[in-house]
Amino acid sequence: MTDDYIKKDEGIHIALIPDGNRRYAEKLGKPPWYGHMVGAKRIEEFIDWCEKYENIKIVSIFALSTENLKRDKKELEHLWNIYKHQFHKMAHSEKLKERKVRVNILGTEDVWRSDVHQAAKDVMKLTAQYSRKVLNILLSYGSQFEIVDAVRKMIEKGINKTKIIKNILEEYLLVSHPVDLIIRTGDQQRLSNFLLYQSAYAEIYFSKTLWPEFTEKEFNKIMEWYFEQKRKFGR
Repeated sequence: MTDDYIKKDEGIHIALIPDGNRRYAEKLGKPPWYGHMVGAKRIEEFIDWCEKYENIKIVSIFALSTENLKRDKKELEHLWNIYKHQFHKMAHSEKLKERKVRVNILGTEDVWRSDVHQAAKDVMKLTAQYSRKVLNILLSYGSQFEIVDAVRKMIEKGINKTKIIKNILEEYLLVSHPVDLIIRTGDQQRLSNFLLYQSAYAEIYFSKTLWPEFTEKEFNKIMEWYFEQKRKFGR
């Protein structure tokens, strides 16, 4: 488990799908990685915005899907470079240290570039002691694979398939906590295989704004909208 030290009824779990980096770059006549670089800076700001809400305890960000690995090789190399740079920054971030934020970088690790893998290990090791808040970075991640892999691990552990129940399954997922709010930018209305199990009763907000143009003002409006929702959890 990645976040079992935070009680499941304690605080808000926000999941972010930051879509629109490439379209932003195209709009400016720039190469795709320009949009990714601006988007990475916006992620840093987003984390700061979330920090202003004490009741936001977990933030999960969709950094790279398994499907994204099919992109142009040159674009992927730039993406890996951005991830390595960002993980290095996190490892030495005084903000994360002061805020006691634990960073989890989760996904299909065997496809990560070796230097990115090392940078991810470093930041996780350096923040493992913290428990006030959690930042999950989902890298080369797909929810369907996560669920299938969790069941496979349970069977390998000798858990009888007739005893595969909700609580046990959640212990083997990369992210164990249910999502309360999903924000997707870029005017696309789909979840794209992101935290499907965890988002069973999540509120979902689709923003028309391209991710690099997303602002704190819009985020605050979304949070106001979220707090106005009457969550029924299927009841």
